[in-house]
Amino acid sequence: MESRATASWEGDLMSGRGRTSAQSGTFKDANLSWKARTEGAAGHTTPEELLAASHASCFSMALSNGLAKSGKPAKRIETTCTVEFGPKQGGGFEVKSSRLEVKGQVPGIDQAAFQKAAEAAKDGCPISNALKIPLSVKATLQ
Repeated sequence: MESRATASWEGDLMSGRGRTSAQSGTFKDANLSWKARTEGAAGHTTPEELLAASHASCFSMALSNGLAKSGKPAKRIETTCTVEFGPKQGGGFEVKSSRLEVKGQVPGIDQAAFQKAAEAAKDGCPISNALKIPLSVKATLQ
């Protein structure tokens, strides 16, 4: 299985603009700009926002799978991912971290077991493994 997206960029980094689209059609011609990456801009996405969506989605699937395999399937898992982007030492910019926060409704387990399952999902999620940045997860059982 391959997933594909495209991006185009016109102009220089600071004043240029771009667009990105997913082959699946779930988003088309989403606006990109440097200002959106560094200051935020309404109606624009960023690579970091797309990465956050990807990491939250993958982690949720991994946690759901792990819980089900342990005989404790989740009723609901809700994950928020915050990706930090900013200047790096020595110049340039970098993705600094990805923070996962998950809330779950899982009958039959306690907070410690939920945290353990979340840590395992963080370490086993394919997107987590693709990232070479500090990863963290905060799990809250509801």
